[in-house]
Amino acid sequence: MKRARLIYNPTSGREEMKRRLPDILQRLDRGGIETSCHATIGEGDATIAAAEAADRDYDLIIAAGGDGTLYEVINGLANKENRPPLGILPVGTTNDFARATGIPKHWEYACDLIINQYTRPIDVGVANERFFINIAGGGSLTELTYDVPSKLKTMVGQLAYYMKGLEKMTRLRPTELKFVAEGVGEFHGEYMMFLICNSNSVGGFERLAPESKLDDGLLDVLLIRKMNLAEFIRLVTLALRGEHLNDPHVTHFRTNSLKVTTPDYVQLNLDGEYGGVLPCNFSVLPSHLRIFADETGESTYR
Repeated sequence: MKRARLIYNPTSGREEMKRRLPDILQRLDRGGIETSCHATIGEGDATIAAAEAADRDYDLIIAAGGDGTLYEVINGLANKENRPPLGILPVGTTNDFARATGIPKHWEYACDLIINQYTRPIDVGVANERFFINIAGGGSLTELTYDVPSKLKTMVGQLAYYMKGLEKMTRLRPTELKFVAEGVGEFHGEYMMFLICNSNSVGGFERLAPESKLDDGLLDVLLIRKMNLAEFIRLVTLALRGEHLNDPHVTHFRTNSLKVTTPDYVQLNLDGEYGGVLPCNFSVLPSHLRIFADETGESTYR
């Protein structure tokens, strides 16, 4: 039997995890995985639980929730010398990372993926002293995800983000930013936002960084220049089709190291969570963690 520590957010995805927990534990047990549980009780709790699980030499750790829960678990593991492979049960409101890696949304299929025990390496992004695996960003619109109250997310799901987005769109303002990218050069000007992608799926946009790979040792960077509201709406439409990289308002490059500074107050978004403020040094840790994935490499998120 393998020993697993299941770290779950009881409020994720309209509280689906609480309802499914007995079934999940039974399925894992039948698959040879003896699982103990930790239900998170507040911000940062999953980080502490993941660090403790690594110290206690569990064979694997399972994160059950949305991207926020996964972000906290990653931050508990990334600094450890012993980093058990990570299983993911995507039962949250947003599951961008699961979508990017093809992890099934249905709990039964996601459990079977963990039971099969096939793992793949993934890069981990570093933002000053914090870690991310999907996306880092800054600018007014990137504040959207942590502006949405958890109660609203539980009640209306993904719709909560669209509601908040419509509210914010009329107040979009550019920010003066400077970027110094290793092997690329410098960029300085007024930008609506910047996105640093470790995967291709961000905020429900599955083609936002179409060339991004989780194991290439590089970060895909998108800089969105100053524009009016009509131009921004047009750009969003292009992004839905993956046709935005050639737009004159977008600068795209790939790097393994990036420094971002500003004379203004700019908050950082890391995997949908508040990640401090600029200035910030971004880098990547190649193949730093292993996750349970589909051996065929096909996307099975559904």
